[in-house]
Amino acid sequence: MWKPGYDLTADGHPIATWEKSMWKEGGTFELDGRRYAVRSNMWGNKYGMTSEDGTPVAAADRLGRKRWTVEAAGRTYEFQRTSIWGQKQELHSAGQRLGSIERTSFWRSDATADLPGLPLPVQIFVFVVVLTMWDRASASAASGTSG
Repeated sequence: MWKPGYDLTADGHPIATWEKSMWKEGGTFELDGRRYAVRSNMWGNKYGMTSEDGTPVAAADRLGRKRWTVEAAGRTYEFQRTSIWGQKQELHSAGQRLGSIERTSFWRSDATADLPGLPLPVQIFVFVVVLTMWDRASASAASGTSG
């Protein structure tokens, strides 16, 4: 929850650093010399990603529900949470599981994503949106137990 960001790797090589915003839900990352911004709406159920010149690149809708979508480059990608109690998210198409995002450790914040068919900036967008959802859920759970 208090971590300022995440180091993102592909096949063991660093590709980007997700820098969480301190004041808004979202953040930025740089990939191949291009900077992207990710922001949510007030309720945290919609996210958008723009390039450094403000051009929309991707949008996620219905976050926090069992099924949610991402639109990018004229395509719609379908995701779903695998369990009401779990955090694992799966990428689906035509009823088939294509990939997933999941925590790799209960004790650490490590996670892995396998999202074949999505352009790399969109993979990172989906990954950081899911990380943000998990962070928000952890913060809610922590505040609920401290009261």
